[in-house]
Amino acid sequence: MQQRVINDFSIQVATVNGSGSQTANLVLLRSIFQMGIPVSGKNMFPSNIAGLPTWYTVRANKDGFIARKREVDFLVAMNPETAKEDVLLLGSGRAVLYDEPLKLNELRADLTFYPVPFDKIVATVCTDAKLRRLVKNMIYDGVLSHLLGIDMGEMEKALRKQFGKKAKAADLNMGALKAGADYAAQHLTKTDPFAVERMSKTGGMILIEGNTAAALGAMFAGVTVVAWYPITPSSSLPEALIAYMKKYRMDKDGRATYAIIQAEDEIASIGMVLGAGWAGARAMTSTSGPGISLMSEFAGLAYYAEVPGVVFDIQRVGPSTGLPTRTAQGDIATTALLSHGDTRQILLIPSSVEECFQMAQDAFDLAERFQQLVFVMSDLDLGMNMWMSTPFTYPDKAYDRGKVLTAENVKELGAEWGRYRDVDGDGIPYRTLPATGMPSYFTRGSGHNERGQYSERPDDYQRNMDRLARKQETAKSHVPPPVVEDAKSDIGIIGYGTSHWAIEECRAQLEKEEGIRTAYMRLRAYPFPPEVDAFIARYTRVYLVEQNRDAQMKMLLRIDLPPGATNHDRSVLHYNGLPIDARSLTNDILVQEGRRAPDTQPAAAGRAVVATAAREE
Repeated sequence: MQQRVINDFSIQVATVNGSGSQTANLVLLRSIFQMGIPVSGKNMFPSNIAGLPTWYTVRANKDGFIARKREVDFLVAMNPETAKEDVLLLGSGRAVLYDEPLKLNELRADLTFYPVPFDKIVATVCTDAKLRRLVKNMIYDGVLSHLLGIDMGEMEKALRKQFGKKAKAADLNMGALKAGADYAAQHLTKTDPFAVERMSKTGGMILIEGNTAAALGAMFAGVTVVAWYPITPSSSLPEALIAYMKKYRMDKDGRATYAIIQAEDEIASIGMVLGAGWAGARAMTSTSGPGISLMSEFAGLAYYAEVPGVVFDIQRVGPSTGLPTRTAQGDIATTALLSHGDTRQILLIPSSVEECFQMAQDAFDLAERFQQLVFVMSDLDLGMNMWMSTPFTYPDKAYDRGKVLTAENVKELGAEWGRYRDVDGDGIPYRTLPATGMPSYFTRGSGHNERGQYSERPDDYQRNMDRLARKQETAKSHVPPPVVEDAKSDIGIIGYGTSHWAIEECRAQLEKEEGIRTAYMRLRAYPFPPEVDAFIARYTRVYLVEQNRDAQMKMLLRIDLPPGATNHDRSVLHYNGLPIDARSLTNDILVQEGRRAPDTQPAAAGRAVVATAAREE
């Protein structure tokens, strides 16, 4: 047997959508996590109907690296349609657990094969033929428990947490789990090198999806109006919010203190958000790229009429319908400049579930402070996958409602007040809320002067647009600043969002394998704070990592920074729809540094995958 590989490998489970495999996969992920080992899970599922291929990858890494690993170390082959190709794409020395009738051991001699008669085993633990298809997946968890050394007690704990109060279902699946472990103990001889051993790196941590974290953040931010239209991969955010609001936002008589509305389309949803925001409510919607496109005209109204609201954009692969169940950062440029005419939107870009929670709160404060839409730019990988996190901090600061006119302000400002007049020099006017007894005004998307009166005068229009630009300048000191890690090096790396996790591992690879130290800046918001220009100026070569084809963030940097400031920036682009991995970044940077020849062979793990079925429930 090869030298043991402890707590540093990836497991890929290849099944069919709708087969109940997601439950088994989450039990596997949580079991390893409960053993104190850093883990991550990536679900690659098809977008149309049940019964088509799906892959779930669990990565365990003792050093805490949780980006997708490009290589698969241990394959669980349960899908006859993809099994042969999945096996042929593995690197030498890997292991395969497979359904015995597939006879995959005949394909290669340089892999370790573990055949398991799943149908025979499941028949001994489940008498209901209809349920066997679902229960069968728990058998491979049992087999893996024995082969990899995953504690059976942790497996049972994870399983019962997954099923909650469904004790009967939990007992049935526990039987399948034990049957799988027993079969492995009696019939399989371990010859692969992969194993887990207890660590203490996940104590006190939680596992949570980004969309769930964002929903919690929105609730703590005081959202009272949610208007949304279902679209993958954002739907689970308002769905989670519905559950939380029903539990925590009811009055003493059992009546809701909020309104959540499934609108007829994305255009209606953003219209409802703006109506509620104008009236003084904290309002939001959640969508993805196609919805952002449809919301463009209302985004212009919010910008020009200065109405607050929050939009969560859980980005997926476009254009058009694109790949609805694949991840990307493809809406950055579109959203930053969303709508016709001269518009600049505020973007917040989380990289972790902690930031999904925190930036959801920040978004509502910023929306009311700057009286415009604020977009939280998450993505499918962050939104729909499980991530490790420390427990969230309970909010302890008051809401920032921005410049809302009070009776005291009215006396102070007197005749100086106008709805769109810049009194303080920061570009932000005072607003009033209806039914508060404060001065009223017309809200219009057409030309207006400082008092909100209709105007087509060139000087009124230009004065208004210049003030809006000043407001954008003010926002630079209010949005979350970038996270900067300087280094004695000529090379700087810039990333944002979920690229962060691959970049962290890439930097470690560059230093360990090539002796290359790098500085790093993680962007967290647009417009860009002054630290961004300063970082770029400090380094001779700057690599900007993005999950889109057209280097969209680099476009924005060129637009916003002084001429020539980005001339030494280089792009590292990843846009195949799979979560970004460190090895691909490392190879790309080494090629651009002249230390490695270009790779003419596409990475096996980056192969195209037919994706045509609905997310497994």
